[in-house]
Amino acid sequence: MPHLVFEDVSVRFGGLLALCDVSFELRQGEILGLIGPNGAGKTTVFNVITGVYSISSGKATYDGAPLAGTPPHRILGMGLARTFQNIRLFQNMTALENVMIAQHARTKSGVAGAVLRLPSQKAEEARIRDKARWALDFMGLGDLADEEARNLPYGLQRRLEISRALASVPQTILLDEPAAGLNPTESSALMEDISRILELGVNVLMVEHDMKVVMGLCSRIVVLEHGEKIAEGAPAEIRGNQRVIEAYLGTSH
Repeated sequence: MPHLVFEDVSVRFGGLLALCDVSFELRQGEILGLIGPNGAGKTTVFNVITGVYSISSGKATYDGAPLAGTPPHRILGMGLARTFQNIRLFQNMTALENVMIAQHARTKSGVAGAVLRLPSQKAEEARIRDKARWALDFMGLGDLADEEARNLPYGLQRRLEISRALASVPQTILLDEPAAGLNPTESSALMEDISRILELGVNVLMVEHDMKVVMGLCSRIVVLEHGEKIAEGAPAEIRGNQRVIEAYLGTSH
């Protein structure tokens, strides 16, 4: 059964049609790639899924529940987490603190519990800290828990963002160009990490320009161009698709 379903989704910004009748589905137990040239509409898809953009027409659902009109914090609570193309960390906070923040949508203690330091609040805070440490360990950052984010190299900041998304206990994680700016060694390590995320039972929808990463990880790939879906299939099909080649390289090639 598909978890995430797009049915003829269109998004308009005034006279600009950012997405036009885009349909696809993310199935249980898969890594789905979403690729296309710059401006193809990939980040718009992510912003629709996470409640940042409204749908002009069509339907987007997650586990059967409509995403349209659902605020971002509720979507996170539904089990959808994301990373960003441009790193969005709290630079003056530690790695551990950055990851703990991700669990705010699942906390139950209110203001009174926090002020009075009730036992239930202390127990919940301990659970949050333990989950954050697990997420850091999973991404190989356990020894850097007390390091401020600004002091981490770029590649480790990328990993920290994924740790933060994992700490929210998602069913599905949206990775927006996770390999951007990484060297080949870091990209190879990232591929192993994403494979391990799938083994946790977490589905993955990934936007990525690094074709080695996409072809090596994804079971299926959806290709966008100018807001429209131009192809969908297994990596081997996409690699040989003439329209996809033209979208990336131009018709002269």
